[in-house]
Amino acid sequence: MNSSQQTPQSGGGLPVIQYWAQQSLSPQGIKLWQTLNHKSACLSCAWGTGGQKGGFVNEAGEYLQRCAKSVEAIAAELQPPISKEFWQQYSLAQLQQLTSQECDRLGRLSYPLLLEAGKSHYRRICWEEVYNLADQAFRQPGERLASYSSGRSSNEAAYLLQLFMRATGSNNLADCSDLCHAASGVGLKQVFGSGTSMVSLESLKHSDCVVLIGSNAPANHPRLMNELIKLRDRGGKVIIINPQLEIGLVKFASPAFPIKSLLKGGSNISTLYLQLIPGSDTALFIGLQKAAIEQNLIKLNYLQAYTEGWEDVLNYAREQSWQTIINSCGLSQEEIEEAAYVIGTSEKVVFAWAMGITQQANGVDNVRSIANTALITGNAGKLGTGTMPIRGHSNVQGVGSMGVTVRLRQEIKQALSQLLGHSLNETQGYDTRALIDAAHAGKIDTLFCLGGNIYAANPDLKQAREALAQIQTIFYVATKPNLGHFHGLAKQNTLILPVFNRFENPHKTTTESGNNFVRLNDEGKSHLIPQNSSLVSEVELITEIAARRHGEHPIEWRKLQDTQYVRQLIAKTIPGYEKIGEIDEEQEEFTIPGRIFTELKFATASGKANMKITPLPDLSLPDWQSFDIPENCRNLVLILGSGRSYAQHNTVVYRTADKYRGMPHRYCILMNVADVKKAGFREHEKVNVKGDGGELKDIEIICGAIREGAAFMFYPEANILFKAKIDPQSGTPGYKRVPICVYSLKSMTER
Repeated sequence: MNSSQQTPQSGGGLPVIQYWAQQSLSPQGIKLWQTLNHKSACLSCAWGTGGQKGGFVNEAGEYLQRCAKSVEAIAAELQPPISKEFWQQYSLAQLQQLTSQECDRLGRLSYPLLLEAGKSHYRRICWEEVYNLADQAFRQPGERLASYSSGRSSNEAAYLLQLFMRATGSNNLADCSDLCHAASGVGLKQVFGSGTSMVSLESLKHSDCVVLIGSNAPANHPRLMNELIKLRDRGGKVIIINPQLEIGLVKFASPAFPIKSLLKGGSNISTLYLQLIPGSDTALFIGLQKAAIEQNLIKLNYLQAYTEGWEDVLNYAREQSWQTIINSCGLSQEEIEEAAYVIGTSEKVVFAWAMGITQQANGVDNVRSIANTALITGNAGKLGTGTMPIRGHSNVQGVGSMGVTVRLRQEIKQALSQLLGHSLNETQGYDTRALIDAAHAGKIDTLFCLGGNIYAANPDLKQAREALAQIQTIFYVATKPNLGHFHGLAKQNTLILPVFNRFENPHKTTTESGNNFVRLNDEGKSHLIPQNSSLVSEVELITEIAARRHGEHPIEWRKLQDTQYVRQLIAKTIPGYEKIGEIDEEQEEFTIPGRIFTELKFATASGKANMKITPLPDLSLPDWQSFDIPENCRNLVLILGSGRSYAQHNTVVYRTADKYRGMPHRYCILMNVADVKKAGFREHEKVNVKGDGGELKDIEIICGAIREGAAFMFYPEANILFKAKIDPQSGTPGYKRVPICVYSLKSMTER
């Protein structure tokens, strides 16, 4: 009954090699390899390689650091342009029937498009018409203007976007990070005074233990797997915390280690795998703290010298009964004590996490509980130790560093005020969820989307569609079509604006990795140029709109089309980015100072880490009657976690099947076999799935290695199901703990 029998026995491996070979032998194979070797940062995750050390080289100078995710992203960008007849032939109603993969496979956008209210087709327009519409749209009051951005953009484009928006008087700078890692930034800033990873790649190489929480790194950050393999080879240990057993976190076959991959079937990754109840991470880490206290593994001298508030945290952990902790997280006392022993007896521990931690209603508390655990075991502020959020988008951290945030640092605010010649608006801007709510209430007139897919990335797709439909004008800056272009339509004018991607830009740009390393990207050449395309760079687009809206005083906007000049401004206004002003001459990439803590002084006012109690979460579930389903039907209430497939990047789906999880298509639900039997279901049966936001029908049950009471479905398809609780501290939706009811109206004999 278990589908895992047909799945690979390790992550990575032969499927990855086959995919590389297939793409290399395709008609675009030569261009693919040219692009892979281009000196620009990877388009995929924030662990990606590239920059001035070469396309396959990481910041440590190690070669063979590309992954299949990178190839998928580049191959999609090398598609031919969409034909000029396409937009005349296909109506909006037809385009709305497309899946995410089908949207991406249409090809590259090569000229501006406009959909006007009441029209059934997008039509081609010229750039002059774009700029005229933009000039009108951005003459609204600042509080009625907003932007949304994606990590695929450069630092220079992001800096110009926030500068332009703040010049209009708007602080409504929503970003894709609001929906994923905002909790990391908020939580780490509270504890350490810096909201990014304190662990560099070099530092990670000195660790002897990694605790990886809420991450499917084999699919989303394959480069990290090479570091985990090397850690295991030097005798280190890896603790995995995840409700779902991901095969690549048990064993992974990396092409970077061909002998192990081919002869041994891969490398062992996890030494201990804890499948906890979804959303109970804070409870587990309080349990780890309690176990460390009872095993005398806390570093009391360290706490007294380098932290504040530690007594309250230790006392709270002591006071919690083991039964309360066990009931909350679903793990045994013995499992928790074993994990605490491994952490407490290791010399140098790194705590790493992804969206399983942050996309919770208590995401900031989750992050702080991890930081507390690192501190009580003395694992912060020393080489080879610390906290390491794993960013999923290639430059999402750089976009935030450039000031695209509703939480702008005071130093940046003062510097930008000087640059603009006036004080910035002090009104709290809208983050992504607040922006959707504001738009739904009719408070936004103009939205400028620098990449991303604000429609599909949000929970409650019905509300997202309705909210965007209240906005007068929406500008979508993109390289390829996505679901938002056909479903997230404005009230009057929806524009799709095609731009060069990172390896095509006619000028140098920079990006920032998730480990605070700034890369310089060479100029490139678009493969669409000979094919009568009409692309512009993001930098040119933003500065031209700004120049027409604001003129040339006090900022010479068109002069900012020179990205070297933009980098001079960044160096003067963004703390930690001073070296970017020399990067063109020196060609020297750099790590941002003040973020990698290898000395026992943190970026807080006192220099000490600020510890604070993280309360146990309320994990109650509704009963089946609250879902308003018919009586006398087979049903089961489960906790749903939505996530990406192995062949997916954010909302972009490259392949529909997920062979590593045994899920053959996008409309499956992964369940524990015991839950399937308990409800009277059977594997491959089609069922209905209902949440508090909507319902999906004919969903196929797949049995897999997920703990009882939990279920998994693909994002963004599952976003229609739920409204999502919002973390009040970070504004991030709780995608990873969604109550659902799985039910069937068919009798046992009708199945």
